[in-house]
Amino acid sequence: MSKKKTRNTKAKIVSAAWKLFYEQGYEATTVEEIIEESGTSRGSFYHYFDGKDALLSSLSFLFDEEYEALREEIGEEDDPFETLMFLNRRLFQMIENRVSLDLMSRLYSTQLVTKGQRHLQDHNRVYFKLLRAIVGRGQERGVLRSDWTVNEIVKLYALEERALIYDWCLCNGDYSLSDYAAKVFPRMMEQIRKPAEESEGR
Repeated sequence: MSKKKTRNTKAKIVSAAWKLFYEQGYEATTVEEIIEESGTSRGSFYHYFDGKDALLSSLSFLFDEEYEALREEIGEEDDPFETLMFLNRRLFQMIENRVSLDLMSRLYSTQLVTKGQRHLQDHNRVYFKLLRAIVGRGQERGVLRSDWTVNEIVKLYALEERALIYDWCLCNGDYSLSDYAAKVFPRMMEQIRKPAEESEGR
């Protein structure tokens, strides 16, 4: 099986699973329904996942599929800071429209106690690769501060996103995640812009 076909098959299963989880709840969704919704086979499902519980760790895969799609909407000439804000806004909109609050909370709790790989922290994910590319471009163009490393800025970005998601889960989703982030996330990340004195010193 080709790498592309493998990725497509897994993506179909993940997308179908989270669609059903959102529409009818995790507990009410069966493996058989996921297989039918994805248009795949039982053999394919169990090739990638031991069972339904294993899909809880696949949310990072769903996020990366969204980032792959968003990559097409980003131009290299776009302002890097605004591009980062755009990615945050679109991701949070996707979370609100496709991921139930209960499962988002469950995912975060499992990532805290897992002894295996923490998928959200995998720096080989599309998420981290895309962020590093945008931040690097921002530093090269003199838009983002250069006294911090690319990885330091990316870590701050990811940390601030997780903080917003955690608070949203903690508050039981009693406000719009994307609307609130649109107001506060740019302020939280303002410190990654190049300091005025650094720009004036050139």
